[in-house]
Amino acid sequence: MSTLAELLRPQNIELDLAVADKSALFVHLAERGAPLSGVAQATVLDSLRERENAGSTGLGMGVAIPHGRLKGLRGGVVLFSRLATPIDFDSPDGKPVSLVFTLLVPANAEDLHLQLLGELAQNLGSSAFRQRLAEAADPASVLSAFATSEA
Repeated sequence: MSTLAELLRPQNIELDLAVADKSALFVHLAERGAPLSGVAQATVLDSLRERENAGSTGLGMGVAIPHGRLKGLRGGVVLFSRLATPIDFDSPDGKPVSLVFTLLVPANAEDLHLQLLGELAQNLGSSAFRQRLAEAADPASVLSAFATSEA
């Protein structure tokens, strides 16, 4: 099993999340990520915003991977959100985002951070994988998409 699949738990998956824009999404992600990470909500939010200010985490193809490195976090946290309505994310292809993977990793966990990003990039390169996420009826279907991915 991949590290990503180990860290993505059913309770960390939200389908058809309604948010108005990227800023509202980040506030929501910080609210969700804080109790899972044991790090203060404001710290999670600051980390996500800081990384986004360095350059958009919108990859294109309707996908974004906002991520933050957090002091005091002991292990990685992965969240998946499928948005009810796509939002602008300053993606390189100009397309709005509806599939969002959020990665929270310890500040000094360079290997874990790169491993998670690599696993996601490999899976998200498949249009069939992205389609399975877009059509997933429930968290179990999202997890199943990883089990059946070619990555």
